[in-house]
Amino acid sequence: MTEFDYPEDLRYTPEHEWVRLGAADTVRVGITAYAQDALGDVVYVTLPTVGADLTAGDACGEIESTKSVSDLYSPLSGTVTAVNEALDGAPELLNTDPYGEGWVYEMTAGDAAQLEALMDAAGYRDNLA
Repeated sequence: MTEFDYPEDLRYTPEHEWVRLGAADTVRVGITAYAQDALGDVVYVTLPTVGADLTAGDACGEIESTKSVSDLYSPLSGTVTAVNEALDGAPELLNTDPYGEGWVYEMTAGDAAQLEALMDAAGYRDNLA
């Protein structure tokens, strides 16, 4: 069992991304504390392109660490509306603040059923066990 925090207001994917519902139909996406720990020190992030149409489950970026390069997957289908440009100069934000300043991108979430299908914090913790 992991000792990391998993905020209760987020939804989670089996690929270790989190989703926070924002205003209207916009969501913010990032990686979990578990994911950043497994990756090790993050040194570079390839962000999706603003305006890109994503399909749930498709790779939409990469996270490079001192250990490996891992794909970033879209948890939902929708359009990218913003990216965290701070990660260009400070990719380590994924390690130091994965649920805050280390967010990765924002997107529209056109299908509420996809969001509801994601795990809550308890389900994610059970998935890690």
